[in-house]
Amino acid sequence: MTADELLDRLRAMGSEADAAGSAAYHKVDRPYLGVRNPVLSDLARDLRRSLPLDERLALASGLWDSNVHEGRILAAKLLEQARIRPDDRAAWDLIVSWVPQFDGWAIADHASISGAKRLIADPSRLEIVEGWITADHMWSRRAALVMTLPWTRMNTPKPAEIAARERILGWAESLVPDRDWFIQKAIAWWLRDLSKHDPDRVRSFLEVHGPAMKPFAVKEAQRHMGTPDQAAAPE
Repeated sequence: MTADELLDRLRAMGSEADAAGSAAYHKVDRPYLGVRNPVLSDLARDLRRSLPLDERLALASGLWDSNVHEGRILAAKLLEQARIRPDDRAAWDLIVSWVPQFDGWAIADHASISGAKRLIADPSRLEIVEGWITADHMWSRRAALVMTLPWTRMNTPKPAEIAARERILGWAESLVPDRDWFIQKAIAWWLRDLSKHDPDRVRSFLEVHGPAMKPFAVKEAQRHMGTPDQAAAPE
């Protein structure tokens, strides 16, 4: 199966009304086919089971290059699995090549889910992600936090995982002065998820950096903590 053949299949599944609604919602200028995410998830699952890795990589690359909204989401979903054998960097390198092309949250988040699984499989790849923090491209900076969210969700992290978490919190700290809404939201997302497992660490972060964050981000970070909004300061 080629990417063009799969895109034809998606077009047959799509809805003009859903395509128009999706285009209006995402506000990014690209083709939309009106295929809903559960359909894409089911299709990706079937393709992951039936195709060897090299064929999936070629298919994912072609789907991404199509610039079709559903094609890019399906491309990301084709690589969304915890174990890839062999994990010889090919899948990771493909995902990394997509990051500078991120231009909206939906596609970026789907690709980041797949990227997160490759990071957990090989945490040494954090060296690559760290370089995104200083990128001019806002979506790359955001991806550094979104793609590392698994480190917020560890119930009993090992010393190396705690060290990685602190490293990423350092990235978040460096991004606090960034006033872009999506960056502030990503910082808040990271802290909010971490608060479910280590609320004291989130409190200490907010005590120091909360006054420099946007108030909505502080409130979001504290959502699961049951504490008053004491760290926010007026803008």
